[in-house]
Amino acid sequence: MKKGMGEIERRLFAYVQMRGGPTLRAGDLIAPLKLSPPRERRLLSRLARAGWIVRVWRGLYLVPPRLPLGGKWTPSEALALNTLMEDRGGQYQVSGPNAFNRYGFDDQIPTRVYAYNNRVSGERRIGAVALTLIRVADGRLGGTEKTETADGQVVVYSSRARTLVDAVYDWSRFGSLPRAFGWIRAELAAGRVDASELVRLTLRFGDVGTVRRIAALLDRQGVDARLLGKLERSLKPSTSLIPWIPSRPKRGTIDRRWGIVWNDRG
Repeated sequence: MKKGMGEIERRLFAYVQMRGGPTLRAGDLIAPLKLSPPRERRLLSRLARAGWIVRVWRGLYLVPPRLPLGGKWTPSEALALNTLMEDRGGQYQVSGPNAFNRYGFDDQIPTRVYAYNNRVSGERRIGAVALTLIRVADGRLGGTEKTETADGQVVVYSSRARTLVDAVYDWSRFGSLPRAFGWIRAELAAGRVDASELVRLTLRFGDVGTVRRIAALLDRQGVDARLLGKLERSLKPSTSLIPWIPSRPKRGTIDRRWGIVWNDRG
């Protein structure tokens, strides 16, 4: 038994383990442990500070399946994210650097979890798990796939094709251009992403800049004219120009069809 643990702490862990499930809410212990609300709050706060349980949200905690030995306990990334989203009644999908690594676009392992969701915005920490939560409208969620982790958690990721669209759409947040253009070329060449699926998701989740850049790239790659036509019809006539690589000066050859300045040289 962990040093410094008293009778009330042992009863808490025994109760949670008997009940099953890792979550504990404020008020859950009042009847079974015969605690007053103030005493319960002090108990939960003390255990969270000691690292024996983890606070997810106000009044919501995660409790380990076994007492942590020799140090603080922290939940897995999947458990932390799923618990938070279930509590908020929201949907999410992991994207950005985590998806870039998952699909082999980038070998850098992120130290944070980036997730689009329809409930919470900002950065949060749940135990040792750092989250960057990007709140979006319901219509911007989709194009996903699910995977199950070793601890039985089901995690929702942006699909391979949706991740490529996000890399162009959200380039300033993820620092993903111009690298994403190379990823798209490689995925199309290897047959891991279908051009028609990329076009479908671009039209659904991209803005004007995303459509223009992906259309220009596909045009250069010699993609079927019918697919390029779908992208072209989604754009309103305009004489404005955007840079191919947005972080570089807008100098280079002009592509009038897509309103692109090819500033990828020099």
